[in-house]
Amino acid sequence: MKRMLLTISYDGTAYHGWQVQPNGITVQETVQNALFELMGVRPALTGCSRTDAGVHARKFCCHFDCDEKFPEKAFLRGLDSLLPSDIAVRDCVEVQSDFHARYNAKGKTYCYYILNSRRRDPFAARYSWKIEQELDADKMNTFCGGLVGTHDFTAFSSAGRSAEDTVRTVKECTVSRSGENIILRITADGFLYNMVRIITGTAAAVSFGKILPDAAHDIIDSKNRALAGDTAPPQGLFLEEIYY
Repeated sequence: MKRMLLTISYDGTAYHGWQVQPNGITVQETVQNALFELMGVRPALTGCSRTDAGVHARKFCCHFDCDEKFPEKAFLRGLDSLLPSDIAVRDCVEVQSDFHARYNAKGKTYCYYILNSRRRDPFAARYSWKIEQELDADKMNTFCGGLVGTHDFTAFSSAGRSAEDTVRTVKECTVSRSGENIILRITADGFLYNMVRIITGTAAAVSFGKILPDAAHDIIDSKNRALAGDTAPPQGLFLEEIYY
């Protein structure tokens, strides 16, 4: 028996998130189906995170145990050939038997993409939040800078969270603009349910003048979700990197 670390990328548009659910197809179920076809058994598959419906991942890691004798490169090619076009295998390597894709992760980076334009873009619709009103990246950056550090992020999480510990350390939170494209990039040791999407929605509210640019600490201290902005839609969110 050996433990494999599988790294994939996926377009989350057609999926109800990562984790297996009774009400819709998920990325986890789809990968498990491909592993079953390849190996003849359906392994338990443990992911590094629980991405929501419609959220994407450029790099997503998961582990499973198997006793297959396939060379790793052949295993990778075989699995990739069995997956749909919106899920791709990036790597598959053997790791220590006690490795855990979620609990061994030291941090993650997410990026949220906004199309700040009055024009529709059919190529960006599935991968960004379209906002017509001109956004002020400087004001958004001021707000995001106030999130850096170790804080209780209860105010930036949805009620449906499963985590009891709501303290997280944000190492980076920046907003950059390139033409009509705005990217919010955030790196932390972990994230609460909907945390990045709420932060993005709050940063947009700051630009709209609904929340002050220096309000981050006040919102954090309040632990009151109502003081933060709306939850940004899922399609603009990408899991970019996992750090082990």
